[in-house]
Amino acid sequence: MDLKQYQIVLVNLDPTLGSEIQKTRPCVIVSPNEINNNLRSVIIVPMTSVSREYPTRIKINHNNQKGWMVIDQIRTIDKIRIVKKLGLISEREIIECKRVMRETFID
Repeated sequence: MDLKQYQIVLVNLDPTLGSEIQKTRPCVIVSPNEINNNLRSVIIVPMTSVSREYPTRIKINHNNQKGWMVIDQIRTIDKIRIVKKLGLISEREIIECKRVMRETFID
């Protein structure tokens, strides 16, 4: 499966533990293409349709639906968890994703 950074994919996140985000849901691949093309795992940010304003949550629109990227639930998954490809996030959403990840994990 050819996977690209900032692509939205449907992922089976179960089994999970504790407060980890669960179910089969859309997720955004944030790992760089060097990882996506050469390893059996990818780094994803789960999406949810219900959230509050929070510094690590990014509002996005996909398939005429509003949702949230949940940066505070970022995780590495094996590619076998990916059910199918769903699309790409917008350039504006990519910029906001980079900003929030930088602020959360680097600065």
